[in-house]
Amino acid sequence: MTHFRSSKRLTLVTVIALGLGVIAPAEAVSESVGRTDEAHGFASLEGGTTGGAGGKVVTVTTQAGLERYAAAEEPYVIRVAGTIKAEPFGANVVVASDKTIIGVGTAGELVQGELHLTPGTHNVIIRNLTIRDSYVEGNWDCKDTDFDGVQMDTVHHVWIDHNRFSRICDGQLDIRKDSEYVTVSYNRFENNNKTFGIGWTPNVKTQITIDHNWFRGTKQRNPSADNCAYAHLYNNYMTAQADPGDPVWTYGNWSRGKTKMVIENSYYQDVQHPYQADATAELVQRGSILKNTGGRQETWGAAFDPRDFYDYRLDPAAAVPALVSRFSGPQRRLGADNRAPHARH
Repeated sequence: MTHFRSSKRLTLVTVIALGLGVIAPAEAVSESVGRTDEAHGFASLEGGTTGGAGGKVVTVTTQAGLERYAAAEEPYVIRVAGTIKAEPFGANVVVASDKTIIGVGTAGELVQGELHLTPGTHNVIIRNLTIRDSYVEGNWDCKDTDFDGVQMDTVHHVWIDHNRFSRICDGQLDIRKDSEYVTVSYNRFENNNKTFGIGWTPNVKTQITIDHNWFRGTKQRNPSADNCAYAHLYNNYMTAQADPGDPVWTYGNWSRGKTKMVIENSYYQDVQHPYQADATAELVQRGSILKNTGGRQETWGAAFDPRDFYDYRLDPAAAVPALVSRFSGPQRRLGADNRAPHARH
């Protein structure tokens, strides 16, 4: 696939209250605080990511209903209403192409299960869900399981937005094996060891945007990006790492292999090894705030210019804690819109 630069610009919210006061118009936060239903960043390129748009709208309350529509060949917008507890423990829910899976308000949950995208899957949106509690008590490393929250292999055009991941036995979000055109935005990653991994491939193909996410109580892979062609991280918030006494494997962002990574206007608080890069990788950092951090803070190489690919607006790093803590994770307004007739299953 060839790259092209998006012509769309995010508009501004002129004034928004963030709990700590009001940001003046000159420092107004971007429209991407969840007030748009369009994918941005790398997921917006090469035709964009629209999920199940144009397909039937269905509301599911059971595992059987979720599995039926998620695996269907035709496009669907699948509204998850309430808690779905997957059986058996750690069960995979296969998600096929042209799907939107969205929680209704803040109540949509998948418990002890995984959303699984197989090779070739494309055009998928996963929004506004809580995915939690596939953790096996006492099995911190989970080396003998593969219970992820969301796992994808060799897919393209995926948008992961406004979800909450908590207490997953392995990776909360694993983007693997040459997956392309992915955006991960406004999610909460909480209470985990191996949080968010990208790679598991010798090829250098993945293009990924990671913005406005909150990592708290997470130990490592926040994310770990191995052999990414382009990894753009901006306005993320990381705090309160789990097990900060580990001198090696407690860290924030890691540019690995031949990854080219750009970090902008993020906020790190109480973080061990905020960002680091292999000698074979590149990492550019600008504008971030580090508070009570230590360990590795490494930058080298030129990486790339994200604006060669798409337009975006940075929020001030000082605004990130209030902004991200308020707008990340499931939101009441998302998934509550009944713009098309829908069946209930």
